[in-house]
Amino acid sequence: MLEKTYTPAEVEDRLYDRWEDSGGFSADPASNAAPYTIMMPPPNVTGSLHMGHALTFTIQDILIRYNRMAGRDALWQPGTDHAGIATQMVVERNLAAEGIDRRDLGREGFVDKVWEWKAESGGTIVNQLRRLGASPDWPRERFTMDEGLSDAVRKVFVQLYKENLIYRDKRLVNWDPKFQTAISDLEVESKEIDGHLWHFRYPIEGEAGRFIVVATTRPETMLGDSGVAVHPEDERYKDLVGEHAILPLVGRRIPIVADDYADPEQGSGAVKMTPAHDFNDFEVGKRHDLAMINIFDAHARVNDNAPEAYRGLDRFEARKAVIAAMEVEGLLEKVEPHRHTVPHGDRSGVPVEPWLTDQWYCDAATLAKPAIEAVETGKTVFVPKNWEKTYFEWMRNIQPWCISRQLWWGHQIPAWYGPDGTVFVAETEAEVLAEAERHYGKPVDLTRDEDVLDTWFSSALWPFSTLGWPEQTEHLERYYPGDVLVTGFDIIFFWVARMMMMGLHFMKEVPFHTVYIHALVRDAKGQKMSKSKNNVIDPLELIGKYGTDALRFTLTAMAAQGRDIKLDENRVEGYRNFATKIWNAARFCEMNGCVVDPAFDPAACSETVNKWVVGEVVKTADAVAKAIEAYRFNEAASALYQFFWGTFCDWYLEFTKPILQTPDGEAEHPAAAETRAATAWALNRALHLLHPIMPYITEELWASFGEEAEQLLLARPWPDLPADLADADAAAEMGWVVRLISEVRSIRSEMNVPPGARIPLLLTGASAETEARLARHQGLITRLARLSELTTGGAVPAGAVQGVLDEATLALPIADVIDIDQERARLNKEIGKVESEIAKIDKKLANENFVAKAPEAVIEENKDRRAEEQDRRDRLAAALSRLEAVG
Repeated sequence: MLEKTYTPAEVEDRLYDRWEDSGGFSADPASNAAPYTIMMPPPNVTGSLHMGHALTFTIQDILIRYNRMAGRDALWQPGTDHAGIATQMVVERNLAAEGIDRRDLGREGFVDKVWEWKAESGGTIVNQLRRLGASPDWPRERFTMDEGLSDAVRKVFVQLYKENLIYRDKRLVNWDPKFQTAISDLEVESKEIDGHLWHFRYPIEGEAGRFIVVATTRPETMLGDSGVAVHPEDERYKDLVGEHAILPLVGRRIPIVADDYADPEQGSGAVKMTPAHDFNDFEVGKRHDLAMINIFDAHARVNDNAPEAYRGLDRFEARKAVIAAMEVEGLLEKVEPHRHTVPHGDRSGVPVEPWLTDQWYCDAATLAKPAIEAVETGKTVFVPKNWEKTYFEWMRNIQPWCISRQLWWGHQIPAWYGPDGTVFVAETEAEVLAEAERHYGKPVDLTRDEDVLDTWFSSALWPFSTLGWPEQTEHLERYYPGDVLVTGFDIIFFWVARMMMMGLHFMKEVPFHTVYIHALVRDAKGQKMSKSKNNVIDPLELIGKYGTDALRFTLTAMAAQGRDIKLDENRVEGYRNFATKIWNAARFCEMNGCVVDPAFDPAACSETVNKWVVGEVVKTADAVAKAIEAYRFNEAASALYQFFWGTFCDWYLEFTKPILQTPDGEAEHPAAAETRAATAWALNRALHLLHPIMPYITEELWASFGEEAEQLLLARPWPDLPADLADADAAAEMGWVVRLISEVRSIRSEMNVPPGARIPLLLTGASAETEARLARHQGLITRLARLSELTTGGAVPAGAVQGVLDEATLALPIADVIDIDQERARLNKEIGKVESEIAKIDKKLANENFVAKAPEAVIEENKDRRAEEQDRRDRLAAALSRLEAVG
């Protein structure tokens, strides 16, 4: 017997262990089934499960479980990312707590410490994925620093270097002065800062008393200025183009150049150029051959390229000194308060410095061309399709990819330097020593490059390196390319695009046919979750409180394409109640002797109500399968919710209670055996359909309602339900009964009829078919609509509220059970309140200042509220109209 209540905490660990021990998560390369592959975006080894993980891995698990049940040989390739800077930071922090600096250990000793940390703490995220119910092929779990993937990384680097697609160059990078490394754009967090705009006067060479005014938020960088830019059409400065200004405090002669980058409407229209410390200035500098003068060292302290008075100063101390000196010189024209965006390292928390330095680069523009063509021709498609535009914008404007990082943890770049600086690149040290000996004619000592590769470099190889490449393995041949990649929009460029580039270059085929871009999970108010806002929702807390299935179903039900999820804990609680509803329905079935009958033939049902429920199961199965295959996960959840809560629980079980529940002393209903079998069959098939989204409760109930209960539902096939199982006549008849009862219930609710009051129902204008249906289901309709009697024909009695169902008019005399005047007053009052609320929202949305400043999520929330209030107003007005007709 099933327990009285479903307790997820008592079920989930036990079932997950059974699933994993059964081997049911594993792909089978020897299978004759068509392969289906999803590459798990490898979470950082330092990570903990957050709500974004919960969404993306729930969606992937739904796809894997569904396709596994649908007969595909499904591989969900798991693994974790070594997360260079994040992991190094964690281990450095742990060592600092023990009073140890990584430099005291040396590189090798520190890397050993990182591996020790991974062995002890690196499994947190994968264990949390197990709590989410994720079913990847765990025995195939990979790590971006494991031996096989490291071989792949070295081979790719060497080949690209030999093809002149990897090279060293001096360019601007995002430099983190705290961690002493270049970082990617994804590791940069932009923060709004209340700062200032300083307006400086630069003297014009040879024109005493004439100045050109420039404005800057970073006065310290003027020490590295090598030009001033003005717009070519700006009449104020046309005579100065080609002339020179004298850089104050430094005395350097700097050219005044014409460039479209300068905006005549911004400030004075003249822009100081510091090509070595600003990305836009760097591009202008290249166009006009301006000097690249680096004035900072790796710690963001002023170096020897600046005047002696400023050398050694931290950048912010240098700022104060420059401002003071310019004021003394009489060259500070004015200072304005200025709110602006300043990039910070997302982990260090310090402002990032655009810094000119020697780094390794990958020729992304060349690699991007086939990747652009692959999406243009449909070899890979994005869902939703609008994300292709984002992909193209990035790829068609792609810049050289800085692939080196000044860290110790990561894939060390396989490059060595000879005594004269000659670079040697090879997969192994033995190869590189032999190459150097051939070059120099004798053995020489080489120095290995200390940098490591950007984490995204190894991640870009994930779709094929995890399958054994560069070895030609059976897994590589069978499971590459993948079917779908599921990910967030924020890494389309950092990861998706780079996997496309590397996959096409090395495998000559796209790494996946579909890229499904899911939405962002926000808080209940539509705000982005962040620790600073204190609005982060922990998925593990929700799992502990409501169960894994409730969270998974919530995320699935809200995963509409192109719309961010506003996650409200009340929704999770509501879907916990859905799980409870399913459990209670299963207990009802069990208590009424509904067990799966292997001999039951759904096509042979004689009772209309049983034919109907069979057809509803068929319809739901088709809707769920089509929705999952179209990546419309919310529609799959909606179909399942409507079937379980509505069709099965609220209608079918209520319809069949008189058949299943025989009063004492009476003979069993002649349709009881068929109805018990049909009920068990419907529940059994519905558990199959729900399993990909709510795996735990369905697996637990399968033990009681499975035809082969000893076999896990995990391993069962997706139900094969031919369309001709659905009986159109039964669907029409029982659908009519549902609509009739629903209309009566709706009228009773609108008119505020007391729940216990039984009132008569008269149908006028009913066709012969309608009268026949009434006769067949009179007892059922009377019971569920709480009617005192049900008649047809005759005149509509006085004091009756009316409704329409198809060709018939429904009349419900209510004058004796409610106070008409009191109800009229109540409805008018409710309409007034709703109209007042609508007016408030309209006023807010008509306020240009509000619309300009409010976040998009807040605007959308107000629009949604207005639509809800309008719908409510329309329903109240319809009810009032009905009431007025009563008299």
